[in-house]
Amino acid sequence: MYVRLSRGTYPPSLHTDVSARLSASADSLIPALRFLSGCVSYYAGADEFSCSMVNISVWDTLEHAEAMSSLPPMPALGQEFTRMGVEFERPIVNYAALW
Repeated sequence: MYVRLSRGTYPPSLHTDVSARLSASADSLIPALRFLSGCVSYYAGADEFSCSMVNISVWDTLEHAEAMSSLPPMPALGQEFTRMGVEFERPIVNYAALW
């Protein structure tokens, strides 16, 4: 199993907008995720106090985790969040699950 973590930070003044857009992204991501093999679970969240957002997914293999990068809505959403003022940590890391 692999845990994929994408994290971004933003100025405090953007929290409401970033949270709303992240929540709305479920409309395009959930249907798209259903077509990817190996997705065990997917979570997205934003924290007001750290002014950060995360996308966390669990995959059965590393290859399946890496396929997330090629999912068409992902680059478009990433660019949208970047235009809003979110700065993403790169590279996105796929962690081998230890327990």
